[in-house]
Amino acid sequence: MSLGLTLLVVVGILFLFGIGHSVLDRMRLSDKAAMLFMAAILVGSFIPNIPLGRRLSINIGGAIIPLVLAIYVFFKAGTVKEKTRSILASILAGIGVFAASRLLPHEPETMLIDPNYVYGIIAGIIAYLFGRSRRASFIAGIVGVLLADIAQGIINYMNNLPTPVRLGGAGAVDAVVISGFLAVILAEVVGELREKIQGGTKKKNMGFDKGEFIRLVDFDEMEERGGEDEKQK
Repeated sequence: MSLGLTLLVVVGILFLFGIGHSVLDRMRLSDKAAMLFMAAILVGSFIPNIPLGRRLSINIGGAIIPLVLAIYVFFKAGTVKEKTRSILASILAGIGVFAASRLLPHEPETMLIDPNYVYGIIAGIIAYLFGRSRRASFIAGIVGVLLADIAQGIINYMNNLPTPVRLGGAGAVDAVVISGFLAVILAEVVGELREKIQGGTKKKNMGFDKGEFIRLVDFDEMEERGGEDEKQK
């Protein structure tokens, strides 16, 4: 079993034992939804690619399900700023993966590790650096890899190249899974460290809402508005 699919199984087992639920809560994902998506990616990766014509195909587990998950998390994002960051980070991650595919050797056997692992790591790091939040980083990690594949497909089509493009296939599921998990892990670890470091006097007058710290005055106003809305209902 490849590294990406192994990660899915391991993370799924951890969720079953109650580990990582706080991460899911911050991403606005329920345990059942997360397990369902991971199972769908695992099973879908073994289903033959769906041909789209012109030497282009798409894999259910490596592209369709991860994209649906990214869209789901996108609409769960707390603010417009977070959604904007996720879009920008996705584009930059895609550029990074595409550039890496041009610079790395074209013969995988000449590399110490599978190039798809490298693409996943590159996408995950860029996704975190520009996504910052857990949700934005996760979205960018997944979408960035898919955007790189789409860009390559467009280039092949314009230049009438015979090379087939398999969106999410041919090992790309590893890059998608690795980038998504790595982006979230970086956001979680670094985010927790930053919150602990800044959690003293700097944050004593602040509240935590929708994944971000806000001024306590604004937080109280939001609570009051929420209470008024409930009364009106």
